[in-house]
Amino acid sequence: MRSRLDPLTLLAILATLLVWSSSFACISYGLRSFSPGELALLRFLVASLCFLPAIVTGRIPVPERRDWPMIALLGLMGITLYQVCLGTAQTRISAGAAAVVIALVPGVTAALAALRLGERLSARAWGGLGVAFLGAILITVGAGKEIRFEPLALLALVSVFATSGYFVLQRPLMQRMTPIGFTAWSLIAGAVGLLPFGFHLPAAVSAAPAGQILSVVYLGVAPSALGYILWNFALSRAPVSRVASFIYLQPLIATLIAWAWLGQVPTLIMVLGGSAAVGGVILANTAGATAKRPARAACEETV
Repeated sequence: MRSRLDPLTLLAILATLLVWSSSFACISYGLRSFSPGELALLRFLVASLCFLPAIVTGRIPVPERRDWPMIALLGLMGITLYQVCLGTAQTRISAGAAAVVIALVPGVTAALAALRLGERLSARAWGGLGVAFLGAILITVGAGKEIRFEPLALLALVSVFATSGYFVLQRPLMQRMTPIGFTAWSLIAGAVGLLPFGFHLPAAVSAAPAGQILSVVYLGVAPSALGYILWNFALSRAPVSRVASFIYLQPLIATLIAWAWLGQVPTLIMVLGGSAAVGGVILANTAGATAKRPARAACEETV
């Protein structure tokens, strides 16, 4: 695996950042007509349909039987749990605030990857993660118009751990599957997990304005299908912690989009908490780790 990012990998990462950053504002907009579960289900039904032609024609092969349990687990973790928790959190906090909390992903991903590879994070790395989490907690208090604790906003932290686990645990599968193949089947598994939220979806779609329906369709096509393809492509070509570190650019882009589109102006506490969160993530991601055993041996311990 390359230690440096080649231009193609970097382009995939930057394109993913753009479409993923726009997703937070689209979620906030779509939640005006849909519940978090309904929005996530419609989004990933659309995303699944994007892959259907390639599956039917055999361009995306059916995974081996031994891989199905892990694909199902990762779909439920990285799609179902992540999306429902994030959507619920965004009923209480702004799109920009949610993006800042999700910016904890690189630090948590690096920590999980280090533990899985048998490495020990430095004190500086743990300190950075601590600062980042304090910043995230501060956001849950001051992301609204009033300074108050929002318990449901903490579900954004659940999303952080869900997607971090998704990124780390997918690596063994990526040795046997293509990025587009893993993306397709994990999204389908996640969509299946979201089906219980679909009882009132037809009524919600019929009552929703066209603009909000289109925003959810966009979520399914760009941030979901295209975004996950590009992101998993990058993960297959570069170290997971290095690729994930680019997510710290996402809060700024997402906040600007939400400000310009939805008029969600960031509060002072959100700016302070966001600065602490992103700064802590950068500190943790540049701290490095001390290996307990040779990297080659550790990397061979896959499931």
